[in-house]
Amino acid sequence: MELITNSSGERIDYSFHPASRSDCLVIIGHGLTGNKDRPLLIALAEGLAKNGWPSLRISFSGNGESEGAFTNSNITKGLGDLSSVIEQMSEGRLVAYIGHSMGGAIGILAAAQNKEIKTVISLAGMVHTAGFLKREFGELTPGESFMWDEPDHPLSQSYVDDLSQIGDTLDVAGSIQQPCFLIHGKEDDVILPTDSRDLLDVLNKQSKLIEIEKADHSFEGCHSELTSKISDWLKLYLKA
Repeated sequence: MELITNSSGERIDYSFHPASRSDCLVIIGHGLTGNKDRPLLIALAEGLAKNGWPSLRISFSGNGESEGAFTNSNITKGLGDLSSVIEQMSEGRLVAYIGHSMGGAIGILAAAQNKEIKTVISLAGMVHTAGFLKREFGELTPGESFMWDEPDHPLSQSYVDDLSQIGDTLDVAGSIQQPCFLIHGKEDDVILPTDSRDLLDVLNKQSKLIEIEKADHSFEGCHSELTSKISDWLKLYLKA
């Protein structure tokens, strides 16, 4: 198994799903407090591989089995992790990135920096980062409190500062030339559907938003539908 490290020398844990296509790679990133082994990511990777798309699930540093401290984990560091993964694993192949929740914000920022990413698929992607921070953790104390009362996921000052400084991804998104596919559940109460609607307003005309009835933040019960829609999108935009 090939070693992937970020710019800090921390090992990035990953799982690769081979497929019939050899000219491309679909990288899949998770959301806040998640990792590469969340059911949604596994279902997507397995389903896409069956449709011919080789897929790589990653855990950002400080999450899952990747090295690093969770308290150092934030959007900006995840952006660096993704850049390292692409640099070390793309090997000249066409690259697509799928990001869930906070991973969606990472994908939008990455697309603006890295033209090697041919398309981004954002699943319930975080857009208003400062608004999310206030809504979910505004009454908590960094360094003392835990995200959603999970002891393994302390709320760090680094995370608070990073999301506050970013504010939202809209200004950056306006410069993206690649087509982006946004998918959001109408019943999502973690990242509100309005985030994806606001994002679509500033993206290029090739980009598209689909809202799924009765889908929650994790798209429970919708994994097959997601796989089908994403595979159709990749057929259009992950080609030379």
